[in-house]
Amino acid sequence: MSDLIAQNLISGNLAAIRHRIAQACEKAGRAEADVSLVAVSKFHPIESVEAALNAGQRLFGENRVQEAASKFPELRQRWPDLRLHIIGGLQTNKAAEACQIADMIESLDRPSLSDSIEKGAQKAGRLPELLVQVNTGDEPQKSGVPREEADAFIEASLERFGPKIRGLMCIPPDGKDPTPHFRLLRQMGQRHGLPVLSMGMSADFEKAIAENATLVRVGTAIFGSRPAPQS
Repeated sequence: MSDLIAQNLISGNLAAIRHRIAQACEKAGRAEADVSLVAVSKFHPIESVEAALNAGQRLFGENRVQEAASKFPELRQRWPDLRLHIIGGLQTNKAAEACQIADMIESLDRPSLSDSIEKGAQKAGRLPELLVQVNTGDEPQKSGVPREEADAFIEASLERFGPKIRGLMCIPPDGKDPTPHFRLLRQMGQRHGLPVLSMGMSADFEKAIAENATLVRVGTAIFGSRPAPQS
């Protein structure tokens, strides 16, 4: 695919997603400005991220710290207003590097990771904003703090990190109605006075917006099918 075709495709996809976000906000009686689009660029080449940047997108999500580090420091030099979220499960040995490169880590989910982020932030001289990831479906294969432990972990995280804890994130179970999971996260955020809710992806972000999502994470609908990950 030529660079121009890729640019036009990604630009058109972004416009379509923004239109759908605007429609979902109108239907929910919310301001469009209250919902931010996180373009999930994992496994996609730096050229695809550049195409999205050229189309006006500034907020991106990556699953793996190593991949993010290979793309975004260079891109920040040309687009200093770029923002990067780490959205995948984070290994404790990657926390220091995540603190160096990320504006937000969306996947805080256990005390050992809190320890590593605190140490990593001291080493990096900066602490990104943080979201607590809640495993709303209590799925053993997924990251996220279990539901019944979530409130206590959120309270402990707020005590430890203060206003750097901005909100919550979830990934509902595949193949099930996501709305009860989005609602659970919304209610949990309200209990703790947390304004940011990262929920909803390509297939279900309209439902998430109806439940007060403030960040929606969209990858495939912008960049197309993911290339096979590089080992």
